Amino acid sequence: MSRSILDETHLHPAIRARVSASHADIVAEVKAAVAAHPVVLVGMAQNPFPRKARKILDTLGTPYHYLEYGSYLSQWRRRTALKMWSGWPTLPMVFVHGVLIGGASELKSLLDSGELAQLLARKITVR
Repeated sequence: MSRSILDETHLHPAIRARVSASHADIVAEVKAAVAAHPVVLVGMAQNPFPRKARKILDTLGTPYHYLEYGSYLSQWRRRTALKMWSGWPTLPMVFVHGVLIGGASELKSLLDSGELAQLLARKITVR
């Protein structure tokens, strides 16, 4: 599978730097957290789904690093940069050993299937 991303050659040279720099700080912050912590959860205030994901991890006693960016009324442009970077359209974004596993629903599905315990127990090799 390959995600469709507009190739740099299809960006006019005058806008390439602007596209590259647009909210690069938030992407760098999440990348650094994902590299430093086995489990990272990216969420926002007022959204019930990051709370659901946190509750699942809290109930399991699984330590995680939580990053919160704004609410429904703030920081939506910064969150859009994360969505464009990851390809995941909603929050939360849950990373286990550097791999995006989805959001709260996907976390719950992995828990129910028993796969989450396996993922947490071993380091995932990204291909």
